Amino acid sequence: MITISLRPSGRNWGTISFASTLYLCPILDLLLAEVPAKMQAELRLGLQEALVNAAKHGNNLDPGKKVVVRFSLIDNQYWWVISDQGKGFTPSCNCNSDPTEFLPSEEAESGRGLSILHQIFDQVEWNKKGTELRLCKFLDHHRPRIPLLRN
Repeated sequence: MITISLRPSGRNWGTISFASTLYLCPILDLLLAEVPAKMQAELRLGLQEALVNAAKHGNNLDPGKKVVVRFSLIDNQYWWVISDQGKGFTPSCNCNSDPTEFLPSEEAESGRGLSILHQIFDQVEWNKKGTELRLCKFLDHHRPRIPLLRN
């Protein structure tokens, strides 16, 4: 079940909550409805990665646990705050400048998601417990892209 609240809360925040699942198409469509078309493909990839992480790694795909997403456009900045009900997460790198710092070794089965998030979004921050992820994309900010592959 998906619960949607578009009533203003704070500075016009909307909220979507859903049971932990990997069926994210309708969620992503709702979260990107007001985003300009030229930004949607990139942001869809980043938000999908963040939502999969919350449902799969945070909540262990437990349908009894919810993922909650608050979202808003504030001063030309798109914000998404994604919360899960898991045990928490501590990123392996504390850097904010170079997305390649998050790339896993070639042998790793997972971990590329952190690099994707840092490459797509202008701000990526977790709360201290690691159960809430804050993502920001500046509307008029264009930074050079870094390839996701190491040579």
